[in-house]
Amino acid sequence: MSTLRDLAEEHTQLRPADIDHLHRIAGDWQLLSDLSFADLLLWVPVDGDGTFLCVAQVRPTTAPTAYLDDQVGRIVGGPEVAHLEVAYRQGRIWREGDPVWYGDVPARHEAIPVRLRTVDGEAGEVVAVVGRDTNLSTARTPSQLELNYLTTADDLAQMIADGTFPPPRHPGETTSAPRVGDGLVRLDADGKVTYASPNAQSAYRRLGYASHLVGEDLAKLHRRLASDPLEGTDAANGVLAALRGEAPPRREIDARGATMLTRSLPLMPAGVPIGALVLVRDITEVRRRDRALITKDATIREIHHRVKNNLQTVAALLRLQARRVAMPEARVALEESVRRVASIALVHETLSMSSDEAVEFDGIVDRVASAATEVAATEVTVGMRRRGSFGVLPAEIATSLVMVLNELLLNAVEHGFPPAGEDGAAAVPEGAAKPEVVVTAHRFRKQLHVSVADNGRGLPTEFDAERGGRLGLQIVRALATGELRGSIELRNGAEGGTEAVLVVPLARGGDRQSA
Repeated sequence: MSTLRDLAEEHTQLRPADIDHLHRIAGDWQLLSDLSFADLLLWVPVDGDGTFLCVAQVRPTTAPTAYLDDQVGRIVGGPEVAHLEVAYRQGRIWREGDPVWYGDVPARHEAIPVRLRTVDGEAGEVVAVVGRDTNLSTARTPSQLELNYLTTADDLAQMIADGTFPPPRHPGETTSAPRVGDGLVRLDADGKVTYASPNAQSAYRRLGYASHLVGEDLAKLHRRLASDPLEGTDAANGVLAALRGEAPPRREIDARGATMLTRSLPLMPAGVPIGALVLVRDITEVRRRDRALITKDATIREIHHRVKNNLQTVAALLRLQARRVAMPEARVALEESVRRVASIALVHETLSMSSDEAVEFDGIVDRVASAATEVAATEVTVGMRRRGSFGVLPAEIATSLVMVLNELLLNAVEHGFPPAGEDGAAAVPEGAAKPEVVVTAHRFRKQLHVSVADNGRGLPTEFDAERGGRLGLQIVRALATGELRGSIELRNGAEGGTEAVLVVPLARGGDRQSA
């Protein structure tokens, strides 16, 4: 389906600033739809010929919809859009006319002009029209809640026509929560409560206020209720800012173990401040779960930190033991074990600093490659280079993959290049390319493709990757085909040297098992 921006750019001459304003309306108009008990349709004029295009639509959560079918992308003209034409040409809210029928559904039409305020703060030209269409099939005598909803909706509708609604969005606020049904409080110009919905009354009761809210000075009440005086002052200042015509960011109030989220909006139809609208939502359980998740994440990071420390202790003990062993073969085996344990510790060190069970793997590869050149038992100086990015990998893949790469890099450095003096040759013959190992990574179709290639002497003629090989290559094959559920291939490079190609599926859990 085409987006609002796509439709507007294709069919209209609206400026980018106009389209951005329409996006802000569509991002915040669920509030108006719920207060109006009506569908809202955003119409833009097409080519000035009296036709209008619907670029967005929202249905109320408080009442039945007037439209069972989606209206976005529909272009209409003639008598059907006469009310839109009046609102667009005359710049006023249109409420005249008899109900119309959509199939078996009777509906009442209204049209609200949309203005974008200029840089000087003046009301600009009308750029679009919001159609407010109410399903009349369930019409009845409105309750006090419904009357307050409708009155507030009319105030917000006038603010759309004035260009003062919706307010600018604050950084980090991606939604307009809390919603109308969560709790609504209406204030007069002095900040006194004139109406509070039952859900709003219940939310304040959770904070410890058992009396009825009507008549209370809400800013002072927030100061009294909040457990933290600074938090109470902050919440009170938000209400006062809305009374001054500003749109403050959302605030939270904690009291008696409960937490309430508040959003204050100014009510200033025709530019006259008449009070404020305060939406509230009891988020006690949400914050409790957030705290539980934070505690869980901290516990997991602490476990990774302790595992890293334990592995480093094991590596240190193995290193001490290697120094005391007289047999060269045993010493080499212990030193290899030290490197393997250290590579696993490196992953846990990274996980201990991460907020989830995933790591940025490029930094780990670079550190493992650097360590391989430093500890490899060879007289040849080998350069290391990485091409491409591994990206973020889950812990279950990262732990096994770092061991595989550690073994492949050490094998490339130690066995890929003839040592100095072998066959009477220099370590790097004059004019030859400098010894180098290149690690390449890229993602393709939910798979990670990795190659470790050197420009050394290549594989021996009698080499059999399946049956032979040292312990390191056995570990590589076992991890690549087992834990990683992928494949590994060792071969001579097209331009000489040796190349190890590893393919690892990136799907997790059952998906990886079936990959």
